[in-house]
Amino acid sequence: MANRICELLGISYPILLGGMAHVSRPPLVAAVSRTGGLGVLASGGLSAEQLELSIAEVRRLTNKPFGVNLMLMDQCVPEQVEVIVRTQVPIVTTGAGSPARYMDRLKSGGTLVFPVVPAVSLAMRMEKLGADALVAEGTEAGGHVGTVTTMALIPQVVDAVSLPVVAAGGIADGRGMAAALVLGAEGVQVGTRLLASEEAPVHEGFKQAVLQAKDRDTLVTGQSVGRPVRCLVNRLTKDLARCEAQGGSADQFESLAAGGLRRAVYDGDREQGSLMAGQIAGLIREILPVHTILEQMMADAKRILAQRGELLS
Repeated sequence: MANRICELLGISYPILLGGMAHVSRPPLVAAVSRTGGLGVLASGGLSAEQLELSIAEVRRLTNKPFGVNLMLMDQCVPEQVEVIVRTQVPIVTTGAGSPARYMDRLKSGGTLVFPVVPAVSLAMRMEKLGADALVAEGTEAGGHVGTVTTMALIPQVVDAVSLPVVAAGGIADGRGMAAALVLGAEGVQVGTRLLASEEAPVHEGFKQAVLQAKDRDTLVTGQSVGRPVRCLVNRLTKDLARCEAQGGSADQFESLAAGGLRRAVYDGDREQGSLMAGQIAGLIREILPVHTILEQMMADAKRILAQRGELLS
């Protein structure tokens, strides 16, 4: 299944770890990279100094390729970019905005840039800016999301650009990976499934909430303030939804949401924590080692693609 994504990144499996803030930390990043995928370190919530220490920790744990995700709404991004260039991180994925102002600086240091895009128009804009590939993310994903589904978004982005496309949102097993490849993607980005792995440095309460989720147990809040986020339904998401329905201000909304992700990841608070997870959580039933998840995903995708080809022959 060699393709442009594997060739660009020097990896064996065209599978990227989603850059989940406070979740995609060195132990999980290194486990994904060691298995043959691309571990992606989340910079969200880290100072430049903390990011540099985390990059060093990943390199201590593995000599395989890895990347960093830049959360573009973070105030520390300019300093984080300088850390990435100085430490020669090979790839950056970007989210929550346009990387236009940082593109030249990143590429001057030899870093490949893979913007995460929720719409065709942004994908086309990123290609013109000089992106090396795109991560097209459907609204099924956890965390910050757009409005177009993965099934509809991927083929439209593939048709609109000449760059390699990585599919994200609602992919947790070989079936999802095979579907993404059939739609024209050359790789997949996986978040929620790897959150529920042995190596994910996440409170057990958060992982158990993912295991117990059903297909309709997520909710998107924050649309009225321009920051839509998908989380598992709990007391916090209901309070946030009520705030929006009652016309609450952006400040009121942000006050309610503040610290929610930390409460979920570090404290395992299943009621007042922002349990960011995608709709595919309803498919996840056990916590497994990263290597088992990725190897099974690859094997199943290959088998499914071979079998389905026979159906039309």
